[in-house]
Amino acid sequence: MDRAVRFVLLALGDRPYASKKSLISIDANTLAWWILVIATGLGWWLGQTDQLSSQGASQGVALATAGVVIVAFIKVWIVAFQFMELRHAPRWLRHAFDAWIVVVCIALLVLLLR
Repeated sequence: MDRAVRFVLLALGDRPYASKKSLISIDANTLAWWILVIATGLGWWLGQTDQLSSQGASQGVALATAGVVIVAFIKVWIVAFQFMELRHAPRWLRHAFDAWIVVVCIALLVLLLR
């Protein structure tokens, strides 16, 4: 959008957030995209449950699936907040969406892990 998120890459120094030392400037959409890419990789890695040993494999599969569900809901929140402009929505709508994300994610996790 119109603002950039600044990353500060420094050698060891006493002023870690000094703007003079900013080397990379990435806008918020690009940062959100990179987080989504990393989250997709994490979800894919968690979904690789075929390498689990036979001992406790069902518990490992359930925990891996729970991790995939959590990552998916984090991705939904990022997409809504960043790309659907929810951050500029009225406060009640943002909080209602946040509550919906938390309630549905917890409900799915409870159903999955019982």
